[in-house]
Amino acid sequence: MQRIKINDIFNPALIGQEVSVMGWVRTRRGNKHVQFVALNDGSTIRNIQIVFDMEKFSDADLKAITTGSSLHVLGRLVESQGKGQTCEVQADSFRVFGTADPEEYPLQKKGHTLEFLREKAHLRPRTNTFGAVLRVRSALAFAVHKFFQERGFFYLNTPLITASDCEGAGAMFQVTTMDLNNLPRLEDGKVDFSADFFGKPTALTVSGQLEGELGATALGAIYTFGPTFRAENSNTPRHLAEFWMIEPEVAFFDIADNMDLAEDFIKYCVRYALDNCRDDLEFLQQMYDKDLISRLESSIREQFVRLTYTEGVEILRNSGKKFEFPVEWGTDLQSEHERYLVEEHFKRPVILTDYPKEIKAFYMKLNDDGKTVRAMDVLFPQIGEIIGGSEREADYEKLLARIEELNIPMKDMWWYLDTRKYGTVPHAGFGLGFERLVLFVTGMTNIRDVIPFPRTPNNAEF
Repeated sequence: MQRIKINDIFNPALIGQEVSVMGWVRTRRGNKHVQFVALNDGSTIRNIQIVFDMEKFSDADLKAITTGSSLHVLGRLVESQGKGQTCEVQADSFRVFGTADPEEYPLQKKGHTLEFLREKAHLRPRTNTFGAVLRVRSALAFAVHKFFQERGFFYLNTPLITASDCEGAGAMFQVTTMDLNNLPRLEDGKVDFSADFFGKPTALTVSGQLEGELGATALGAIYTFGPTFRAENSNTPRHLAEFWMIEPEVAFFDIADNMDLAEDFIKYCVRYALDNCRDDLEFLQQMYDKDLISRLESSIREQFVRLTYTEGVEILRNSGKKFEFPVEWGTDLQSEHERYLVEEHFKRPVILTDYPKEIKAFYMKLNDDGKTVRAMDVLFPQIGEIIGGSEREADYEKLLARIEELNIPMKDMWWYLDTRKYGTVPHAGFGLGFERLVLFVTGMTNIRDVIPFPRTPNNAEF
């Protein structure tokens, strides 16, 4: 008999039929007459109740059925008389695939803290919370590809190993095959990278944007979706050392086109989650965030506010609110500033544009005022910045001047400048940290809880 996933079993047409279900035991309860087992196979937040009539089974038969053990059950699907469930399986026979010693199984009890579960990352997907989060994450990943593919974008794979630092931050994980205990040295004492695998210093990428621009200036519209790495020692609920980035890049786009794309993209993903992950979102709302679904619905119903950085600074300075970090024109906005604009002043998502050039990357197009660039940040409730992007500088001389102004080594940027020498075009793009999108959609508050295996300072065990 073919197995039926629990997600598919709640079908009135199956009532009265013999079924085959498999999964892991969540709970077991009962008395000497009847035993009830809640079984879950990961396909849904909902459990199927398995009913064991003790006239058919003995206590010895069921001894191995403990929380965490895995079962295969054959039985008849019937309407349930209990509350909170529409059907249940009357067991005829079963097989235990794997046992779980109740004295040792870490998830034996309910009510574990999220901090405890982070220490059990190899088992936490079996909990209701992380099962729900991972299903939502999977749906959002599908929505990302669906959105771009439906609009004629091409999926471009950019390198994970790179010799350039897109952001200019310098906090990158180095990649080498050399013996760290016996590094070859030059006469001045510096490491001789000519002996290394790539013959030069290389690192894990912080962004696929620069290579994405190469794709956009050939294919017209591309998007990347892959892992990126930051080596900042940031042990906070908003930072990871390894995370996933989505970076569309489009030729013949300006900053206005870019803002339209970003707003359409986020709304599409949120709507997809609402339409396809309702059970999981309702569970997460019940357990963690009472306003989750209404906030998600509001974010796709309202048009995003668009205002300049200068206007945003004026609003913050005139707010009468005392911020931890003072607000002055020319300073980078902190999360508290971004969230004030979104959650208190406008009460809806905001796209902030035209930032001072000193606080933005070299590749952003300079405005006519000579002081600001055509940057944009999309700010969301609970999160702050969820997207960062810009119209790119397409003029060779202006880009070269900016590179020289910031003392970026030309030997690392010649290939990037070539795209401005041969058929340059206006183009724009943005980057969205996938985990921040999942954070917003699930209502979780720590970014470590929306990625299967978080990589953070002093944590790479699982």
